Amino acid sequence: MRFKKLDLNLLAALDTLLRTRSVSQAASEMFLTQSAMSNALARLRSHFDDPLLVQVGRKMELSPLAETLQEPLRDIMVRIEMAMEITPNFSSASSNRHISIILSDYTLYTVAPPFLREVARQAPGMTIELKPQTALPYLMLERGEADLVIAPDRFRSAIHPAEALLTDPLCCLVAAESKHPLKRFDAARFESAGHVVMQPPSGSESYAVQACREAGLQIREEVSTYSFASIGDLVKGTDRIAVTQQRLAQKLISEKGGLRMVAPPLPLRPMQQDMLWHIARTHDPALAWLRKLFRAVADA
Repeated sequence: MRFKKLDLNLLAALDTLLRTRSVSQAASEMFLTQSAMSNALARLRSHFDDPLLVQVGRKMELSPLAETLQEPLRDIMVRIEMAMEITPNFSSASSNRHISIILSDYTLYTVAPPFLREVARQAPGMTIELKPQTALPYLMLERGEADLVIAPDRFRSAIHPAEALLTDPLCCLVAAESKHPLKRFDAARFESAGHVVMQPPSGSESYAVQACREAGLQIREEVSTYSFASIGDLVKGTDRIAVTQQRLAQKLISEKGGLRMVAPPLPLRPMQQDMLWHIARTHDPALAWLRKLFRAVADA
């Protein structure tokens, strides 16, 4: 099929060439011979009257025109791929869809396990790929690298839809044998103690530190970690405090023991986790079913 004198079959080749910046890699991804991909590049160069890929040293770089084409072309290809995946008569029991989900470490540890158990029970043919949260997770939706994002509400996009999945109050997790109070911290003790702080993948300020700062509380960071699952072990046997989500704290107490919860000295803003998806997938019945299942599991 041709559109404005361009063979539309070449669009997929152009998208892959611009993304990989390599004729051989693009050929491999599209299961073509290198000569066939070279021929496609030659036809594209003729159509656009532009080199598109330029040799710079040992690498190929995008021409200015190719830089301009890359983002809108990727958006077109993602939308086509999404449209091809939609099946109006979706049945979870017979679906063999492959779904890619970006998760925060918190969600991976707390909500993902029961969610995946339900997927295995209700949609045994469906496969799920879990990916770590990035600094701007919605960009992975736009590049077609993820179908769904579960992340704190501060990662919402102005373009793509989102809905709240859960809200989790913050609490203080301490060692069971520590000399900290049983019910509530006073501000002086809270601020003088060493804290275990979760470091977000974006390198930005952690949610707990931000919530405490908004409440007028200071945190003396003693240990930073990249994994929510490690927080309990980093608190146990010490007088450290970890300001963390109540759902997470309850799971750590249940699984690891030797821990307890204490209320912070002042009310802290609860953490909200959202579900985000590409706007073109709003009416995808498979994703609608998955979002509904996520909500049911989170509310259980």
